[in-house]
Amino acid sequence: MKDAFLLVYRNIKERKTRSILTMLGIVVGIAAVIAIMSISYGMQESITEQLSEMADIIMVTPGSVELGSFGDFGSLNERDLKDVERIQGVKEAAAMIGEIEEVEYRGEMFMMQIIGIDPRDMDAVFGETVKLEEDSGSETGASGRELRENDHKVCEIGYSIARDYFDDEIGVNDRLTINGSKFRVVGVLEKQGGFRSGVDSQIYVTKRDAVNILDTADISTIFVRVRDIGEAEEIAAEIEERIDDNHKLDDFTSAMAMGGAIEDLESIFGILQVFLLAIASISLIVASLGIMNTTLMSVMERTHEIGVMKAIGAKNRNILFLFLMEAGLVSVVGGVLGCIVGIVAAKAISFGIVAIFGVEIAAIVRPEVLLGGIAVAVLVGILSGLYPARKASKMSPVEAVRYE
Repeated sequence: MKDAFLLVYRNIKERKTRSILTMLGIVVGIAAVIAIMSISYGMQESITEQLSEMADIIMVTPGSVELGSFGDFGSLNERDLKDVERIQGVKEAAAMIGEIEEVEYRGEMFMMQIIGIDPRDMDAVFGETVKLEEDSGSETGASGRELRENDHKVCEIGYSIARDYFDDEIGVNDRLTINGSKFRVVGVLEKQGGFRSGVDSQIYVTKRDAVNILDTADISTIFVRVRDIGEAEEIAAEIEERIDDNHKLDDFTSAMAMGGAIEDLESIFGILQVFLLAIASISLIVASLGIMNTTLMSVMERTHEIGVMKAIGAKNRNILFLFLMEAGLVSVVGGVLGCIVGIVAAKAISFGIVAIFGVEIAAIVRPEVLLGGIAVAVLVGILSGLYPARKASKMSPVEAVRYE
């Protein structure tokens, strides 16, 4: 075994450039697989973690809600809210009034989503997941506060509205003009990103103020928090049935349990991972052709040597083993290097996403993915080297020795 390894090592060393180029094919293929899987796992964990924090919430809207699409059929009302609150298993229900209106700050105007909500319902909707910035003040250094029940003409704003939309940053006690009415900023929310990125671009006012500036009391969304997460799907179905009866329409309401959204996302990510792996596998196919080509050339160049080895007693299986070992060794080294490069690439992509888009997605490198990457590299190497190795082992010793 030691002699065989030394012979394989010598042959690879003698053809250093060719071996390195062949190895690079494996490195690129495995690195692509590792990087893609690590980033996709990071995205999945980031989104499901945020959804899990709201797993006991049902989002009720007048329309059909699916991941990536929304169809609006009308609006909800106070009667719908009261009926939802009376359903067994519902812990609390909070209503939101939402419209897109013109917002002005220091001469600049943008269309933004205004959300009217009772301050006491903020925790029912967001719990502890959405908080004020620790220091959301401007020149005053004020830390800001949450909305209160008796507030009038004041608002809380999302991080992006405070930092990104306008040329000048907005802080506590600055004033915005919403649909012609002046509002004082009392707090700036922490940056959310990910699944809750919508919060970053919203302005929150009391429901009373929302009715005045939006000129409507129609409810756009009801958030329901359930006592038992296991009953969420049943409660969601009952909510849809009751509100549909109120409006005398079939399929008027969509009640989406966040737990169901997690399952949908996991299914989507599974399909996405398979698709991305299929793309990354193209480079492995190219690498396998490179290994086959290199091994075939090695067989051609060493035909005389093969004849000599057979003449002094080497059996077919010995020749087969030597060439398979050579292909396998190149693949193992390429697989290990590919894993290292893949980890570095995943970390770099994660850093780039944070730097460019401001979204934090960790690169999750799982041991089973690394082991799988090395195993795939070895398998590709051995299968690619099998045909050339068999061809070498079947050579006639007389013809091989005479080969020049």
